[in-house]
Amino acid sequence: MTVPLSILDLAQVAEGSTPAETFASSVLLAQHAEAWGYRRIWYAEHHNMGSIASSATSVLIAHVAAHTSTIRLGSGGVMLPNHSPLTIAEQFGTLESLHPGRIDLGLGRAPGSDQITARALRRDPMSAESFPQDVLELQGYLTGETRVPGVQATPGKGTDVPLYILGSSLFGARLAAALGLPFAFASHFAPQALMDAAAIYRREFKPSAQSATPHFIAGVNVIAADSANDAHHEFHEAMLRRVTLLLGRGQTFTREESEAILASPGGQQMSEMARYSAVGTPDVVRDYLERFTAQVEADELIVATQAGTTEAWLRSFELLAGAMHPVAA
Repeated sequence: MTVPLSILDLAQVAEGSTPAETFASSVLLAQHAEAWGYRRIWYAEHHNMGSIASSATSVLIAHVAAHTSTIRLGSGGVMLPNHSPLTIAEQFGTLESLHPGRIDLGLGRAPGSDQITARALRRDPMSAESFPQDVLELQGYLTGETRVPGVQATPGKGTDVPLYILGSSLFGARLAAALGLPFAFASHFAPQALMDAAAIYRREFKPSAQSATPHFIAGVNVIAADSANDAHHEFHEAMLRRVTLLLGRGQTFTREESEAILASPGGQQMSEMARYSAVGTPDVVRDYLERFTAQVEADELIVATQAGTTEAWLRSFELLAGAMHPVAA
């Protein structure tokens, strides 16, 4: 494999499990991933989702960093409109001060929640409009070249935590290109604009102090298993869980109801969200990812795996690492 492999850990709380058990699994994955050669692990900010435990993203990063040594850790991403840039600069400046050279700060402009939850977060509905300015303000705090006279981030000033723009649309591609920042596209759940976003980002990229050349990260779903049947079973179970995650709104479905929803036109749209998925034995997964990388001209892949058990989850990443021989940081 000619590009690095990274991991998106969704910090999923399995049915009958607890957030504490999820965090223990995240630490275990990071420790293994460090030995297997993955470049980085990112955690995403989500709110009011009973099956995702990464809402306090910077706290989770700190916990995992304290139990690992070398692997890069970061946000994939922090939803900046939910926060003041100064607060995020202080949080990630603290992380970088504690774990120098290991912290990434991926930024998104989506709420990471529904409208009711956004109100509970005290989020201004118009705050996404100032996302580009907020990114620049945050960058100024971290470089020590503040854009707010008289205000510095402590910790944060001079830490130069690298920024990444996350997106699922052409807006993010154009912003990342204009600011000269790496760009991570959420093609693991929003595949429609992937090819256009990649082309626009590369075409419009302007070199910056952080990045002299474009760096495009593509998200992709992967479930690798020792047998094809096991892999496809895990993938189907993941799709059934997605029905509840995206459509449940506080209610649960029977297996029969989930199967019926997945087979409906609405369910087919949900399946389309997982268009970019490598499922099968390690050789099948490797072949898929090599084709995908070449097609997208990705500089890095970030992998999401939604297996039903910790054992299957870890095994998928282990098999993938063995098949792909990840490029280390």
